[in-house]
Amino acid sequence: MERIKLSNTIHLSRIIYGMWRLVNDQDISKKHVSKKVNLCLDQGITTFDQAAVYGLYSAESLFGEVLKSTPSLRHKIEIISKCGIVNPSNRYSNARVSYYDTSKEHIFSSVDASLSNMGTDYLDLLLIHRQDPYMDHFETGRALDELVSLGKVKQVGVSNFKPWDFSLLQSNMKSKLVTNQIEMSLAATGAFTNGDLAFHQEQNTSIMAWSPLGGGSIIKHQGPLGRALDKIAHSQNVDRAAVAVAWILSHPAKILPIVGTNNLNRIAMISDAIKVNMDRQSWFELYTTSFNTDEESWRLP
Repeated sequence: MERIKLSNTIHLSRIIYGMWRLVNDQDISKKHVSKKVNLCLDQGITTFDQAAVYGLYSAESLFGEVLKSTPSLRHKIEIISKCGIVNPSNRYSNARVSYYDTSKEHIFSSVDASLSNMGTDYLDLLLIHRQDPYMDHFETGRALDELVSLGKVKQVGVSNFKPWDFSLLQSNMKSKLVTNQIEMSLAATGAFTNGDLAFHQEQNTSIMAWSPLGGGSIIKHQGPLGRALDKIAHSQNVDRAAVAVAWILSHPAKILPIVGTNNLNRIAMISDAIKVNMDRQSWFELYTTSFNTDEESWRLP
């Protein structure tokens, strides 16, 4: 599988396995989670996406059981995790409300918990999970720089940031923000035309696409989009999911889709997306039948 260079110290697999649903599976045994990890590795998918808040602060520990039982595995993979969301549950059960916290104290505490949960002494990539309207960009930037200098994280980035928030945080940092993880799919096409993707292309910043299957809605769609997906899928002997992910992969910006599923059969077929030939006309055929695209906004007179 193709690998994408985010910096001199980090290369990721082109497709990333997302673990936000890890604890929602009927089987959360270490053996079952290991099967998921190994199915990914068999396809060259070596990058795994986590977050402190996933599974109400339990997903990292579940993944950590596998990592701790097989120490050699850590050197074969890249771990992404995110921080900054406080949910009033488990470790934050005393919180009155859900809120964002991008203070140095919270970021350091969250990273230390992530390292302990997953039995590792570093993260390959740490992301600020959401835009924080209360962010002190001086404090947040210094905290991220310090984590890099301490070796607790190799690189840093953000998730769900708009271009202006990205620029604000970057303005007070020595380290480069190497990615922005945003929602992109045939069910969420806005980033392709609202300036989000264009900004990062201009900055030469890699983009990760979360929920590339629209939370499963894309592969269940019965309208024009479903028929367009089926047409391509049948012609290339793959399923709808592979076509929908290939639609993202084919874009010149080299977007990295994050695919999350608990179904072992679907995990085993994630890399089918790489086999799909997606030409420009096929790309637009899907784009114009997507959930929220106004055809007239781009059509030539």
